[in-house]
Amino acid sequence: MASSPVCTRPLALILISHLQRVAMASLTAKSLVARPGVRPFTSRRQTCVAPMAALSQDELKQQAAWKAVDYVKSGMVVGLGTGSTAAFAVDRIGQLMKEGTLKDIVGVPTSIRTYEQAKSLGIPLATLDEQPKIDVAIDGADEVDPKLDVVKGRGGALLREKMVEMASAKFVCIVDDTKLVEGLGGSKLAMPVEIVQFCHKYTLNRLAALPEVAGCQAKLRMEGDKPYVTDNSNYIVDLYFETPIQDSQAASKAILALEGVVDHGLFLDMVDVCIIAGSNGVEVKERQ
Repeated sequence: MASSPVCTRPLALILISHLQRVAMASLTAKSLVARPGVRPFTSRRQTCVAPMAALSQDELKQQAAWKAVDYVKSGMVVGLGTGSTAAFAVDRIGQLMKEGTLKDIVGVPTSIRTYEQAKSLGIPLATLDEQPKIDVAIDGADEVDPKLDVVKGRGGALLREKMVEMASAKFVCIVDDTKLVEGLGGSKLAMPVEIVQFCHKYTLNRLAALPEVAGCQAKLRMEGDKPYVTDNSNYIVDLYFETPIQDSQAASKAILALEGVVDHGLFLDMVDVCIIAGSNGVEVKERQ
């Protein structure tokens, strides 16, 4: 019996040591979960994804633009949009052409600004006179409603954009989720109308008086102390709405019926695919 303590003492030490290791492992696991920035363990059956840092608006625009370029295939004639979002798509096309992924692309630019960007990237260019049928056009938008009707033209290129996109077999619109509205005009930002310079005040007053855009405020777009001039040597009247336009189709027809109006920024029944980048990723919507 005297030898019993000699045998039980090592067993007790072993048990205590085992319990200490279990406790330390538990504390370590808890500390790893609690510490910010430490990636949790994963298994083959479960993958834990760390939350992504909030993306900037430019990063969201780039995501949408790069996704849109997936619609571009070698040998296509591509309408090249204008604006900060479309510029990412033009850059991407230029990059893929340089890498050899895309070949035999012809771009049809929608503005002088886009023409200069595409030319600097080595993208072969043409006009609608030379390429009247376009395979796909990629462009941004200022507002997108649930039906995928959009407002465009705050960058001043609405006429050429509409001409190129109407000539396209597929129009892919790219936006970040800040551009989504319940109804066009709902952002309370400008809905542009391109007008001729001749008697522009007369045309502006007639626009403001249209019942179809009742309640809007019409302002001549300025650049410094002079009226803004488009690539087509026209002026722009910006219409501002406190509430969304009640009937966009009726407003479109009424505006276009005025002498002196060249075109407007309502792009109705034109978008085939809208790619929307947001905090939860990229969403692709197609017109029903």
